[in-house]
Amino acid sequence: MSASAPDWLRALRAQAALPPLRPRVPLWAGAALIGSVEPDFLDKIGALGNIDGHYLLSKMEHPEQPGTVSGWHLAGDVTTGLNLLASRLRQAGLAGAWRAEQLAVCDVQGQHGQRVGTVERAAVRPLGIATQAVHLVGLTPDGRFWVQQRALDKPNDPGQWDTLMGGMVSSRDTVETALVRETWEEAGLTPEQLHNLTYGGVLSLRKPSLDGNGAGYVVERIDWYTCTVLKGVVPVNQDGEVAQFALMGAAQLLEAVQGGAFTLEASLILAAVMGHHVEAPTVCLAQDHLQNHPQNLSRNLLQTGLQNHLHSGASS
Repeated sequence: MSASAPDWLRALRAQAALPPLRPRVPLWAGAALIGSVEPDFLDKIGALGNIDGHYLLSKMEHPEQPGTVSGWHLAGDVTTGLNLLASRLRQAGLAGAWRAEQLAVCDVQGQHGQRVGTVERAAVRPLGIATQAVHLVGLTPDGRFWVQQRALDKPNDPGQWDTLMGGMVSSRDTVETALVRETWEEAGLTPEQLHNLTYGGVLSLRKPSLDGNGAGYVVERIDWYTCTVLKGVVPVNQDGEVAQFALMGAAQLLEAVQGGAFTLEASLILAAVMGHHVEAPTVCLAQDHLQNHPQNLSRNLLQTGLQNHLHSGASS
């Protein structure tokens, strides 16, 4: 971390790389490492079905330390098992806000993060499953920023300020199609209205989550973009998840970021756009709090001609 970074930015960077509140152990699906949980967390939901007399979910003990949990193992089809597990967490009051939205689940071993299944979004934090999101920073030709205030009934960061758009990449999406979909849902803007659309970079978050009654952990990669919103174009929310939009000059925006009015991820992204380099890994090491399992969630992110690609994605 750069010694020249201002104190407020150093504090934000530290918040984006926090260890779990308590120790965690690996969550396996077959031979795939897909997440992490607190050792006794899944004891709270009871037995989870069986296949030929074998439970779908089983506790693994350390071979040299009897009685010490070394991990949990999910058998059978990954998507079926994880969504059954998500439903049981929901019944026990241990899931996050239920969204009826599937997110991709990858094996975090190896270099390519091979997708092995999907799971309900509400279960990813309690199970320490890595997620991917996308953000869009919108600027006017005179250098002001379009920002949104999150709806007051949002389950996460209600009422805080955010970038023009920020949303999750669902299991049906690529980063690019999520960018198109979320920009329309949150801001009512089409690809044709996003001028000078440019890939900005990647931000990695690791921090404790309140989901699972405080037993959750956030592991997230955020790809972010910038664009110019021309004079006369005004964002209009379409999905009810935005309280309002506002235009902020750089000085006003910086003051609001320093005052804690923005979400953590928006603060770091906006700081990068305003010239403060965000020192975050370009590859999301989803389980480095357990052991060194590099995960390269590589995307063929187009550096040029992206608007044409997004236009075709929006019409499909």
